[in-house]
Amino acid sequence: MTTMLFTPAHQAPVNPANKVPEITPAFWLIKLMAVTMGETAADYLNVNLGLGLTPTSILMSAILIGTLAIQFTRSTYIPWAYWLNVVLISVVGTLLTDNLVDNMGVSLITCTIAFSGLLGLTFWAWFRREGTLSIHAVDTKPREAFYWLAILFTFALGTAAGDLVAEQFALGYLASGVLFGSVILSLFAGWLMLGLDAILAFWLVYILTRPLGASFGDLLSQPVDYGGMGFGTILTSLMFLSVIVLTVVIMTLRREH
Repeated sequence: MTTMLFTPAHQAPVNPANKVPEITPAFWLIKLMAVTMGETAADYLNVNLGLGLTPTSILMSAILIGTLAIQFTRSTYIPWAYWLNVVLISVVGTLLTDNLVDNMGVSLITCTIAFSGLLGLTFWAWFRREGTLSIHAVDTKPREAFYWLAILFTFALGTAAGDLVAEQFALGYLASGVLFGSVILSLFAGWLMLGLDAILAFWLVYILTRPLGASFGDLLSQPVDYGGMGFGTILTSLMFLSVIVLTVVIMTLRREH
């Protein structure tokens, strides 16, 4: 039996029209790989290929708009379409924060506060219109639009918060990863044993997996002189992309049988 995470015991998890996958360990594995790859892929396109932040942001945003259009034409959850958009929106969310910080001089603290506010407003508007924030009921176009907007802000917020802790607070990549991982585990324990609301727990963990993945992505890809392990952005991105593709293929095959 598939283990459902952050699903209320009284709520049936299966909704054929839902456009979001079941929240299983595989979901969190791909999510963590996707956010890690989002960090390293953005660095690769921006720095290694020399495209620069603005051209990279325009290019990736255009691709994301196209893949989201495909996602919205589907009547149900399709693994490859959904996860392709997660990977791309992870890259765009990273670039959004990087543009604000590097090109416009906005501080990481300001970005963290601003994206927290925008995410809160998105949740408020979503709940006001639909009466629920459940990811088990993303089964209409408006709910799906709110969902993807919230996902974009979680990635931008996670990037800002992760960089704030790792760089500005000088905690380092490994310590930051351990910190965010510990908070995630405490939230999971709170949901599992202390009755923490499932929807609240899901969204908090979703936000925190972004800086968790980014911390370990930077740890692997950044040069040793900067506190990393020196694997580089190409190898690190390919490593995590391989895990994503393999897991999505397995999920797709299971849906077809």
